[in-house]
Amino acid sequence: MKSWRALVLVLLLALSVVVAGCAQKETQKPTATPTESKPEATQTPSIIKKTEDGKYIVTIYTGSGPGSVYFAIGSMYAKILNKKSDLIEAKGVTSGASVANAKAIGKGEALAAIIQNDVTYYAWNGKYQFEGKPIKVLRGIGTLYPEPVQIVVRADSDIKTLEDLRGKKVVVGAPGSGCAATAERILKAAGVWDDIEPVYQTFSEAAQSLVLGQVDAEFTVIAYPAPAIEQIAVKTPVRLIPIPDEVIQKLHEEGYPFYVKVVIPKGTYNGMDEDVQTVAVKSTLVVHKDLPDEVVYEMTKILYENIDELAKAHQVAKQIDMNKAFEGLMIPLHPGAIKYYEEQGIKVPDELKPS
Repeated sequence: MKSWRALVLVLLLALSVVVAGCAQKETQKPTATPTESKPEATQTPSIIKKTEDGKYIVTIYTGSGPGSVYFAIGSMYAKILNKKSDLIEAKGVTSGASVANAKAIGKGEALAAIIQNDVTYYAWNGKYQFEGKPIKVLRGIGTLYPEPVQIVVRADSDIKTLEDLRGKKVVVGAPGSGCAATAERILKAAGVWDDIEPVYQTFSEAAQSLVLGQVDAEFTVIAYPAPAIEQIAVKTPVRLIPIPDEVIQKLHEEGYPFYVKVVIPKGTYNGMDEDVQTVAVKSTLVVHKDLPDEVVYEMTKILYENIDELAKAHQVAKQIDMNKAFEGLMIPLHPGAIKYYEEQGIKVPDELKPS
């Protein structure tokens, strides 16, 4: 009898341990859910912001200063968007120009920007200044107008060719800008990059430096006539240094097919008495892929319907043409822009449609 009671006691003890263990597991279950969902609670907030009255806030990165065409066009575009759209509150801001603009889009600091088409190509493919860090959130609205490389010297300078830049102080552009990248490529193709003293300045800083004789030449990648160069020519007559055929050919051979030959006519600036051959890239209006389709559709529509208004900021805006919007475009279009083009009867190439 005693052994039987002892056996029952042992069995009851074992059962209580099992029940307690099961109860402990059951009480632990609810704590697992918050632990698993924690990362969700700390996700980065959306980069898309709205005003209190429901408008989408669109910051547009432009150029490196008030003397740049990008700033003139971009800030006027922002004003037009604010005036014409019930959907958008836009603001055009100065920046470090093309390379900095592409990186700002990648970080979500900007939702729209104007960028050289060569820089968009390198950003998309993770090359050159974006080596190993491609920016795949870039989407295009379209290319805008050609931007010639303009190498400026004082009219009384003894610098006549790229070769003459050896041993000289040359402003190549703002730090991290597309202009600086282009200047380096051209001077390397000409074989003189290692023999110049590169100076990194914005357009307005370079203008002052050239007038004061603190530098010998400056590179700009900008539509003509450029306010930044006109500001120099008012005080000091200027000339432009030509880029010869052999340098253009070498650029193409080295994998820079974006550059096209253009001629800037004499008389464009005070002191310029000859036509000058150079190369050009194309400015591109880009947006972040996460901008809603209806916002980008409206941005595209307002752009093309207000070119005359845009030209009040700079006459180069008159060259903007929706029928040439795909020329030199190096990134996919945004679906919102595609919708507008298709409504206008413009066929969008398959390679420009986002995958």
